[in-house]
Amino acid sequence: MELEIVHARSNKAVVSLKELDGSTTIGEVKRAIGKQRRRYDDINRQELRLEPKGKGLKDDSTLKELNVNSGAMLYFKDRGYQIGWSTVFMAEYAGPLFVYMWIYTRPWLFYGELSPSIGHQPVVRMAAICWSVHYIKRILETLFVHRFSNATMPFKNLFINCSYYWGFAAYVSYHVNHPLYTAPSDNQVLGGFIAFAICELGNFSIHWALRCLRPAGSKVRKIPRATSNPLTTLFNFVSCPNYTYEFGAWVSFSIMTQCLPAFVFCAFGMYQMSVWALGKHKNYRQEFPDYPRRKASYHSFFKPHKS
Repeated sequence: MELEIVHARSNKAVVSLKELDGSTTIGEVKRAIGKQRRRYDDINRQELRLEPKGKGLKDDSTLKELNVNSGAMLYFKDRGYQIGWSTVFMAEYAGPLFVYMWIYTRPWLFYGELSPSIGHQPVVRMAAICWSVHYIKRILETLFVHRFSNATMPFKNLFINCSYYWGFAAYVSYHVNHPLYTAPSDNQVLGGFIAFAICELGNFSIHWALRCLRPAGSKVRKIPRATSNPLTTLFNFVSCPNYTYEFGAWVSFSIMTQCLPAFVFCAFGMYQMSVWALGKHKNYRQEFPDYPRRKASYHSFFKPHKS
């Protein structure tokens, strides 16, 4: 069997492959491309499609399963230089922790003459605890809980994601720790703190349930379902309850601090998580014919969504 590999955009030839058969997988095709074009020897950099604007093919799919015959054409996309997901996540999460605590513990560097007047109010200390717990939890989950379906992501995303997380950490921390910051009522602070703690625990519960769905070293995908842990009950209503809890945690943090930058950070996060949730919700319904139709994407827990 012979295959022509061409660029998805320009239709220019990349390589011609020979001596393939129906049992050859897409992963093996990628490795064959990498041998001829050393620039693409990292197969994570490659994406192959049946159509120029089609979806990327899975590495474990065979040519026979895809009805690819001799003389056929596959479309190639260069995903660019890649970096490991865990590396990106560590940079994303360690950075905000460092930036926030740097401002919290070194006020004289940021507030100048106002810094001697700082006497950390209880809510300021509680906010620092919440922020630290959230990002330490994320780091530990990256190391010990998450199992990634893709090994890498484009290198450029490291700078985009770090700019977002680190920038908002500085923005929020500067205002919450400012000497002129005014705290809300004690009841509001306590309520926000308790709600934040519950949402963080719920978020971890969902991540653990998702981890248990996929055996180590595999890419097995199953319909996520509620477990005996009551905090996973949201699986019965939404496709991405981890985002529901994530959004709830930042709403709680914003209410606790009553700080506009925190609400802005929360709003940006809600938008991005909505995009991710809608995509995952759509993929679940396409991949699993018996996927519960009553479910909605994560944000529909707050507002009904038809999909």
